[in-house]
Amino acid sequence: MNDINTTTRPDAKPKIKRPRLYKVMLENDDFTPREFVVHVLKSVFRMTEEEAYIVMMAAHQQGNCVVAVFTKDIAEQKAKDATDMGREAGVPLLFTTEPEN
Repeated sequence: MNDINTTTRPDAKPKIKRPRLYKVMLENDDFTPREFVVHVLKSVFRMTEEEAYIVMMAAHQQGNCVVAVFTKDIAEQKAKDATDMGREAGVPLLFTTEPEN
């Protein structure tokens, strides 16, 4: 006699819900030097000089922009690290997080 349970499929995988993603946003201010913003983007987000410049200019022109998208914990940590770099330098640089739609 066959001991295989025929009521469940052996190839069925449980559905795993993907974690919600969060955007890290760079908020524009009129006091933080552009060169410093580029430095932070390169340091914390591992951007190239060109990528960092483009993101910095987008935030400058639009008021804010998406820097990157991560899971919640990583997004919050990177936003904190980048904002803390600004505080340590005495500038009001601000990175925020928000859920991705």
